Amino acid sequence: MFSHAVIVLMRVLARLPLAWLRAVGAALGVLLFQLLRSRRKVANTNLLLCFPELSAQERRALVRKIFIHFTQAWLDRGWLWHGPPERTLQRLKIVGDVAQLDGDTPTVLFVPHFVGLDAGATALSQQVSRDFNTIFTPQSNQVMDAWIAEGRQRFGNARLFDRRQGVKEIVASLRQGQPLYLLPDMDFGAKDAFFVLFYGVAAATVPSLSRFARLGRAKVVPVLTRMTPTGYEVDILPAWEDFPTNDAEADTALMNRRLQDYIATMPEQYFWVHKRFKTRPPGAAEVY
Repeated sequence: MFSHAVIVLMRVLARLPLAWLRAVGAALGVLLFQLLRSRRKVANTNLLLCFPELSAQERRALVRKIFIHFTQAWLDRGWLWHGPPERTLQRLKIVGDVAQLDGDTPTVLFVPHFVGLDAGATALSQQVSRDFNTIFTPQSNQVMDAWIAEGRQRFGNARLFDRRQGVKEIVASLRQGQPLYLLPDMDFGAKDAFFVLFYGVAAATVPSLSRFARLGRAKVVPVLTRMTPTGYEVDILPAWEDFPTNDAEADTALMNRRLQDYIATMPEQYFWVHKRFKTRPPGAAEVY
């Protein structure tokens, strides 16, 4: 019942002017910042590890901004998934090296976990005439899982692959010219992961970007989605010329280094509430 009520509320909020919705998101974000102590501690720990030069006051201020942007982006799902199509066209702008999306060249889109990742997916599926694929982790709540899946497939040319599936079908779709919207920068556990540095800290990182690019004979194109006062800006960066190599571990370490450069442009919009260093190398101390 609660999940259905949330979805109804999201449909109602989708009708608000964006400035009003963002104000609601900011207020709710501040409230969650105060209430969710455990998640606030996770974000603070991540920042302490990655930005040790920040003072306690600077970290606290940044964590507060992170909660606000995360909440605003979550509420934006209302108009992304339920608003009129002309509204999403107006609020979602694709910029940068857009020609990278032309044709049917096998392409892996490297999509870091910035808060606008759903907005980026919506923009591409609505505005680019290619069939996009992505990999998802099913939600334990079946109502919310169905809602999220329907929202991400709203414009019809997005296919969701369950993370528990094998890679054969994903690779086949890549070779057929269907870009893969890939989010490999989370801690998915030690299985199949390398411990490579992220801000100087060993972080369990899956080599899926290197693996899919190599198996799919695909180029890697970074996609960074930034929240703006008028919606979102989806920045298509030039393809990486030196990727992949025959060394998946080196590729994964390079991915993390380049990710740091991307985060530097908008650290308050990165998904710092995730336990990025939950999986530790053998013998290393727990950080959370």
